[in-house]
Amino acid sequence: MAIDTIPEPSIPIAAAPRSGLGFLTSTPIIATATVCLLLVIASAILAPLLSPHDPQLLAPAQRLKPASAQFLLGTDAYGRDVLSRILYGGRISLLIGLGAAVISIVIGLVIGLVSGFFKWVDAVLMRVMDGLMAIPSILLAIAVVSLSGASLATVMIAITIPEIPRVARLVRSVVLSAREEPYVEAAISVGSSLPKIMARHLMPNTVAPLIVQGTYICASAILTEAILSFLGAGISPETPTWGNIMAEGRAYFQIKPSLIFWPGLLLSIAILSVNLIGDAARDALDPRMKQREGAK
Repeated sequence: MAIDTIPEPSIPIAAAPRSGLGFLTSTPIIATATVCLLLVIASAILAPLLSPHDPQLLAPAQRLKPASAQFLLGTDAYGRDVLSRILYGGRISLLIGLGAAVISIVIGLVIGLVSGFFKWVDAVLMRVMDGLMAIPSILLAIAVVSLSGASLATVMIAITIPEIPRVARLVRSVVLSAREEPYVEAAISVGSSLPKIMARHLMPNTVAPLIVQGTYICASAILTEAILSFLGAGISPETPTWGNIMAEGRAYFQIKPSLIFWPGLLLSIAILSVNLIGDAARDALDPRMKQREGAK
């Protein structure tokens, strides 16, 4: 039989998800987390329709008003509607979380594939990644924002940089294991091109762990953005984000704690929901969990 007709070995079934998106409703807790996250995302997307007022409209005469029919969650120190700012703030916070997860996974995937497959560059790339991981993520983010100025793009980059080494090392560990498998060696022996080997035999093995890692990065990025904004090193204060809203409300915490409570509640719900979904995804995509369930 001709070499070009030899069927390339398929990827192990353990690399693929075992139940699709069914894990999102696997338990009542996970189902509740999924619903809560969907509601938070929907409220952010539909903020222009749901917001009763302009989130940046200053009305000094209405400052620090309590909750009422006109202002459902009251107003802040500048007379702006708190509910409108929370809804619009979710758009920025969730965008940063999703953007940081996607960018770090794309860059970390490339670095991890190259480092895991080519041993001659592995030492150099991993030492660079180790150097980045040695710097506390918050300090690195503050330094990047301080040098480049506060903006949405800068904050997203500052949050993404510390996450890239974690993704790269995760992908590298998967590739180092997969490249020794018989189906990869067979693909190399029949003369498959490097891009084809990467795309067909190595990258699919990284999908499951990257999905799980992506959820954790998203939750971490949302929290980091809130921390940066709370410290005054995030996006400009007039831009509504959950961190900015809490930062502005801390000076009035004793007379109006709701300025911190409501954005903090949404922040906690979003982060907790993403983390719970990440845990469920890990259990669903990990073949070892499947083996344990089968043993039971």
